[in-house]
Amino acid sequence: MTEVKLGIVFGGRSEEHDVSVKSAREVAKHIDPARYEPFFIGITRSGAWKLCADPGPGWDQGEGPGAVLSPDGTAGGLLVLERGRYGTVALDAVLPVLHGTHGEDGAIQGLLELSGIPYAGCDIQSSALCMDKSLTYLVARSAGIATPEFRVVTAGESVDADRLGYPVFVKPARSGSSFGVSKVTRADELPAAVETARRYDSKVLIEEAVVGGEVGCAVLGNGPEPITGEVDRMALSHGFFRIHQEEDPESGSENSTPLVPADIPAASRDLVRETAKRVYRALGCRGLARVDMFLTDEGTVVLNEVNTLPGLTSYSRYPRMMEAAGIPLSAVIDRVVSLALSGEARA
Repeated sequence: MTEVKLGIVFGGRSEEHDVSVKSAREVAKHIDPARYEPFFIGITRSGAWKLCADPGPGWDQGEGPGAVLSPDGTAGGLLVLERGRYGTVALDAVLPVLHGTHGEDGAIQGLLELSGIPYAGCDIQSSALCMDKSLTYLVARSAGIATPEFRVVTAGESVDADRLGYPVFVKPARSGSSFGVSKVTRADELPAAVETARRYDSKVLIEEAVVGGEVGCAVLGNGPEPITGEVDRMALSHGFFRIHQEEDPESGSENSTPLVPADIPAASRDLVRETAKRVYRALGCRGLARVDMFLTDEGTVVLNEVNTLPGLTSYSRYPRMMEAAGIPLSAVIDRVVSLALSGEARA
């Protein structure tokens, strides 16, 4: 069987750079060498693109060859600059492993559409929709899916803190992994929380605090009936769930414990799965996504957010949920790449 020439793009200039590198390392461990010839394309924090032997320590150091995905569909895919001369590598497909800005907002997907290279995961439209939480909520509501009440604060806009009901969560509208998120319990805490969120995005969301447990569902596939992993629940000892904010996330979190399968009634697990698939379809997702929700004490499900390129690290929720359902990361990679190559992911 001919090996698939697979470009794996990782790193990037977003606040989730380190998470992306860790995800790429897990992909490197689980990719089948009999099926793929991987080309690791790392993007440094400064925005330089490098062709790497692997995403291990030191990949962003030294004078390795520069490599970029050409938007010219006739250029052969990957342009590699070495010793002052360009060569080309014709890639069969690309697996983006970029999280956050430029990875989940449609930017890398737009470049890949111009290049004509098949790619795994959501397209431009669904990526942009899911990256912006306010747009996610509007589309989900139109499909009859419950969301928190929220308001948007744009750049330079002020908000009357005394007119809000507390507690609320203040967060960047277009960021991930809890960067810039604050729980606000009093009016005098609001200005600082808004400024914290604005470090990551000029568009800020203020949303009601939903009383309930945080649950998630990994979704994989295309069409009307994608498959799901096991539902998880994040058991909190205090505060709120702040993924990737821990000092040493590989050793666990100081305030949260993942429970997979979730310790909730079977009927609730089914409802979470069905809601996740409804959200996935409503937002036009393809390939893979993780849908995060709240399960209230009354047994209803409220959408929290959608991650179109969920973390694939050793401690990430998506691969853990899929593994619990009997689908290891190697099989997830095979399925999303196969969907990209078949053209289904961009139908």
